[in-house]
Amino acid sequence: MDDRAMVRQALAADTRETFDRRVDEQAAALRAAIHDGDFDGEGFAVGLEVECYAVDDDGKLTTVPETLFATSGRTREIGRHNIELNSTPQPFDPAGLTAQATELRTAIDDIRDEAAAGDADHQIILDGMWTIPPIEGSQAYLGAVSEDDGLVIAENMQPKPRYQAIDNALIEQAGGTIPLSVPGTDASFPTILVESLTTSIQPHLQIPAAAAFPAYFNAAIRTLGPVVALATNSPFLPADLYTAVDDPEELIETTPHELRVPVFEGTVNSAGYQKAGCPADIDTPTDIIDRVVDDWTCGPFLHEWEHTTRDDPYWEFQHKYGTYWRWVRGIVGDDASTQTGESSASEGTLRIEYRPLPTQPTVEDTLALHWLVVGLLRGLVAADHPLTTLQWDAAETSFYDAVDNGLDAELHWVTADGEKTTDHDVIYSEVFTLAERGLREQGLSDTEAADRIAPIRARWEQQMTPSQWKKTQVADALSDGASLAAAITEMQTTYNRLSHQHDSFATW
Repeated sequence: MDDRAMVRQALAADTRETFDRRVDEQAAALRAAIHDGDFDGEGFAVGLEVECYAVDDDGKLTTVPETLFATSGRTREIGRHNIELNSTPQPFDPAGLTAQATELRTAIDDIRDEAAAGDADHQIILDGMWTIPPIEGSQAYLGAVSEDDGLVIAENMQPKPRYQAIDNALIEQAGGTIPLSVPGTDASFPTILVESLTTSIQPHLQIPAAAAFPAYFNAAIRTLGPVVALATNSPFLPADLYTAVDDPEELIETTPHELRVPVFEGTVNSAGYQKAGCPADIDTPTDIIDRVVDDWTCGPFLHEWEHTTRDDPYWEFQHKYGTYWRWVRGIVGDDASTQTGESSASEGTLRIEYRPLPTQPTVEDTLALHWLVVGLLRGLVAADHPLTTLQWDAAETSFYDAVDNGLDAELHWVTADGEKTTDHDVIYSEVFTLAERGLREQGLSDTEAADRIAPIRARWEQQMTPSQWKKTQVADALSDGASLAAAITEMQTTYNRLSHQHDSFATW
């Protein structure tokens, strides 16, 4: 079956029926396996995904050279300008953390060297959202489509049948167009490729005991606001997408600090189903299975269509949770404390995927945020901290307020003494203390734990995040007489340069 035929078959009613039946069957087997202890692992482990984008020697968005995908650990993302780096899962201990850090540093150095070699002279950028358009302009690039007997083919989307099936399913359900409605613009696109404006990182924490999984999952939800407020890095669209800006200074004030969250949610939720959002609490580890089963099926595929010899009894279920885009997600997979091959749900453990974070300016910032997240989750549960008594709606409000307002957000927390608070000094004192506690639980010394998260702690001490820096840079350029487009371009050019020259954002 060729790729276009596969996409058409994925959109057929009988495929959906077969796929949903298999997902139901596999979910029942997964629930039984979790109850039987098959997903109790040997120890805590950590993993990390990092998305990047490519620009040319003028800083304009460009296609990632095909040669860069030849190295293992690099995968294609939805846009041709994107590339994702996947770390090898490591035991959550000092040696594992060192190995993961060394691997990511080497991976970024190598891919940047390869991208800059030869005639292409590309740069690989660590950032939460691209803002300097490609040569043809953002609208033309994101909206370039062709049709093939009823299929919409996004020209700048990676030509993977899975992406094309998801795209066509969402387009059809959304009524033919995908909206982009955020401060400064009210536009629409003929494809979900507008989602490729965004780039993110996803820390993973493997939980060895399935019975403990709900405690970590529910704690993760309540950390979203404080952690995102420290991480914000995407306040602006490409300037040529702004269509309704009478007052650029007002735009700087009103645009969310983490714009990629409403951009992503607006794109994938436009079909009328909540595909992305803040998840509800869970009571049992099998609740994460039920959530995926109940989610709207988007772009189903069948195992036999894949050119693979891997025997995964949960293949369709895993495919479906690939379109279950909640900001905290439970994942079934191999035991990462011993894993050396590709992930599979055929045996292993459960892990938390922490999804709301933008890609950070430097490798060290990315690693520090990763250690903050996994340390914080581990520390909260190890300390039996009462944060999970915080009402879920307060946690959700904190998250979206952090998306909008960064470090100026109203954040809700419950202290170690069980007291509710919105005092940032109290909240962040506990956040950093608990993150260090979690790292120490896994064998790091006091000094090592503090050093691992130091670049993120410095943001709190300096009261400066990447999004705040970006807003300030654009505001200063406007004050000097620049247009909005020139101000955003100047900011992004400076960002790209500094992100290559400094180990940490805090030293800019």
